[in-house]
Amino acid sequence: MARRKQYNEQEVLEKAMRLFWRNGYENTSMQMLESEMGINKFSIYASFGSKHGLFKQTLKNYKKNRKNIFDKLQNSTKGVDAIKDFFYDSVDVCYEEGNVKGCLITNTYNEFSFIDDEVIKTDILQFMENLKILFIEKLKTDKTKDEDTVLKQANFLLLAKHGLAAATRVNNNKEIADYIELTFKNI
Repeated sequence: MARRKQYNEQEVLEKAMRLFWRNGYENTSMQMLESEMGINKFSIYASFGSKHGLFKQTLKNYKKNRKNIFDKLQNSTKGVDAIKDFFYDSVDVCYEEGNVKGCLITNTYNEFSFIDDEVIKTDILQFMENLKILFIEKLKTDKTKDEDTVLKQANFLLLAKHGLAAATRVNNNKEIADYIELTFKNI
């Protein structure tokens, strides 16, 4: 007869997500996960299969937790202002209780660019492509922009979003707001 779990899987997943968010995949050991999650490695393996399986679940969880800001961007009719709002919303996530500054997706994108893991790379690249498509959609609402300009601005904004994620780890609110305002000054 299977034993009943003595922990809430969503709660331990949240704890693991924040640990990976803080330290990255490679710098997070099984011992660190056991300590942070409050369960032993056998329970981790039973629930998630492996450290890699747990990490994939934390990425899904992170995206699910951020779905509201992506939905807001997607459903907005404010064009470029919707993207700007998205930038501010992305920063606000860092200041929610228990969250880590920066962006787990951007951190993973940077870390896994040097790791041979096609599953994670494909997932992250698809996420980035979807974000770029949303940026293109919002930029196209300005009918004065040609396709080439829209694509260049979408690429710029995607890179600016990566920069913003990194900046939130070390810069203060005023510096972050200045960064966002200047990013959108010429868009």
